[in-house]
Amino acid sequence: MDRAQLADFLRRSRVRLAPSDVGLPEGARRRTPGLRREEVAQLAGMSVDYYTRLEQQRGPHPSPQLLASLARALRLSSDERDHLYHLAGQVPPRASGTEGHVRPGLLLILDRLYDTPAQVLSDLGDVLAQNRMAMALFGDRSALPADSRNIVLHWFVDPSSHALFPEADRERLARTHVAQLRAVVAARPDDRRAAALVRRLLADSPEFAALWAEHDVAVRRSDTKTIVHPVVGEIELDCEVMLSGAHEQRLIVYTARPGSVGQERLELLRVVGLQDLSRSEPASESRGAKP
Repeated sequence: MDRAQLADFLRRSRVRLAPSDVGLPEGARRRTPGLRREEVAQLAGMSVDYYTRLEQQRGPHPSPQLLASLARALRLSSDERDHLYHLAGQVPPRASGTEGHVRPGLLLILDRLYDTPAQVLSDLGDVLAQNRMAMALFGDRSALPADSRNIVLHWFVDPSSHALFPEADRERLARTHVAQLRAVVAARPDDRRAAALVRRLLADSPEFAALWAEHDVAVRRSDTKTIVHPVVGEIELDCEVMLSGAHEQRLIVYTARPGSVGQERLELLRVVGLQDLSRSEPASESRGAKP
């Protein structure tokens, strides 16, 4: 681990970003350019003290999960992300079709959607990034175990995940999950992670096995969903899907129709849900343990 170079790279990456680049308000006049240390720590889901020690060349060896969070917070490109791993004495993630490093361009759009739920998913269904409105709507996925951050696996092995959706919609949603996964697996027959996900689902979920046998294939590009939120009630949302260049990552934006009850409840969620997030937001390194 090269502490001096790691500290320098973190500081320079922080200084080149403006708050507006990462969806934060400008606030009071700043004496120095770039983000503050506490803002990077907030974005990465780690304590300010831990991040400060890294910049002061006295921090412990960061874990791969923490480095992934830092790369996302600092909006690093794939090459810059790999450099960060090398400086920290870690092996960068191997490039694959399900790479968890979110494209900076997708994060830029995500940051701009401060009043609209949006999240970035891999084509296998891994939740890679959420804005605060998406956390308020679906829950903060970053704090969950890796298995629970995959929405397909979570749906078929954890029945509690169904509670966010009306019972009448659940069969259609299950079929959508399976048909999307079918298309991805067929497009990447040599992807071991995709194959392993299918094997586990076949072993653990009779419902998935039955739907998989039907061989339906469909790539979702838009949809309408009703979310049953425990505080504000049912919200009908239009879901628009934007694909990255290689289609391995998807930015999903959830909007309510103007003048609808859904729009009123989404606005209520923006007030109530974000207040709840602020009260419960942890200040420890553990929240940065993201894929």
